[in-house]
Amino acid sequence: MNLPENAEKIDVTGASVDFYTYKEGNTTIFQFDSSMTGPPEPMVNAMAGLKLLDDSNKKLVMINHKAPGGLFSKIGDNFSYVIQDLDDGKVKVVFSYIDGASKKADLNDTSCH
Repeated sequence: MNLPENAEKIDVTGASVDFYTYKEGNTTIFQFDSSMTGPPEPMVNAMAGLKLLDDSNKKLVMINHKAPGGLFSKIGDNFSYVIQDLDDGKVKVVFSYIDGASKKADLNDTSCH
């Protein structure tokens, strides 16, 4: 996982992988890599990370082995996201806060149905 020099490791409640935070301009980025984990860990870690987004100046970056379709169906109305295919076959998903909608998300349902 490529991280900028100013990235710092942080503790995220409920996460099973390492999370890092850094700044890009005025935006705080939280990033994790769940590409080496299997279900339900990517969902669990994404939900834990999404709890960190409490305003539009924060974004969550997830590196995963594929796009987490089950996660998108759970949070699609509450957070926006952009998917980028990486050169190594993994995907990068950048989640953003939506004013008025993100606080309504149920981030405790981490089951993969």
